Amino acid sequence: MPSESNQRIAKLTPLDGVFHKIDALAVPVKPRDCALEDARGFVLAAGVQLAAARPASAIALRDGFAVRAEDIADSGPYAPVKAKVQWVEAGGKMPDGMDAVIAPDAVNESDEVTAPAGAGEGVWPAGADGEKGMTLAQAGEQLRATDIAALASFGVKTVSVRAPEILLVRAGSAKEDPALSLLRRMIEASGGEAKVARSLDEACGGESADAIVVIGGSGQGKSDASVTALARKGRVEIHGFGLQPGETAALGMTGKRPVLVVPGRLDAALAAFSVAGLRLVAKLAKRTRYIAQAPVTLSRKVSSQVGIAEFVPLARTGKDEAEPLASGTIPVSALARADGWLLVPAESEGYPAGTSVEMRLFP
Repeated sequence: MPSESNQRIAKLTPLDGVFHKIDALAVPVKPRDCALEDARGFVLAAGVQLAAARPASAIALRDGFAVRAEDIADSGPYAPVKAKVQWVEAGGKMPDGMDAVIAPDAVNESDEVTAPAGAGEGVWPAGADGEKGMTLAQAGEQLRATDIAALASFGVKTVSVRAPEILLVRAGSAKEDPALSLLRRMIEASGGEAKVARSLDEACGGESADAIVVIGGSGQGKSDASVTALARKGRVEIHGFGLQPGETAALGMTGKRPVLVVPGRLDAALAAFSVAGLRLVAKLAKRTRYIAQAPVTLSRKVSSQVGIAEFVPLARTGKDEAEPLASGTIPVSALARADGWLLVPAESEGYPAGTSVEMRLFP
């Protein structure tokens, strides 16, 4: 006699409905001050403006002699000009009244200038790095290493950021596995802070987390119980995404925290988290752009079943070309080769070879 499963999926919710529900449930987390040196990867909660023009005054771009360009306009190797010169080091403040820096060998032993220079040559003018009030970084941007370096050079010490804490739970196991490790890295690369809980009970009992992601136990098998556990701890909003792979994913709430349940199989976990989880993290962090994209031309056709959206891994085959690696259930070997992915809408039958599409990049 066939056994009854604890969980049933009544219908698959189209992705537009999933996105709408994520947007409704995910309230941006409160900003917090963070030392600039520790803020890489976090999302700015407030823009950063330049308090004063930089540099405050003109500086030398190279070692040499500061001069007034007008004084040496007619100088040359056979017609040296006696002019006022002053030695400056690269990065040093330009002397008053001088507007060019000439090379050290452009001044002979008699302190005569043997080469002309244009006004501004070898000089970085006042305000060239930024004028007072200029926005250096916008709210909603994720801070990169280059952003940190630029802000530090302007003397910025702290920034206001949003860094949602996401608790990861591996259903049926307290051990870390490839799917959990992958999602942990994706969260951290997307502006969140990932921590691992031993169980959904432990995750729900914590107070600091802003969202919970459960891996596994989302299906209709006898041992699958993540969705019923979520129903006991809070409420289930959606069970069953219109996404292949990833159909058994679920979304709900416990207290004020969104909970995303993704399938345990690696390809389905990656698909569901890439499509729904990254959006959840972005909404919590109030990030303006959460998936980087690159235009590519398909080298082979993509066939898709109408009625369900499809996650298709892509691999670059040239500078602006990519090939689809699999559809439906995705072999791990295809994931190992993938550079990004394509989301085929539910109403589409796919794309012929030669179609230009946007490849979404993994974080």
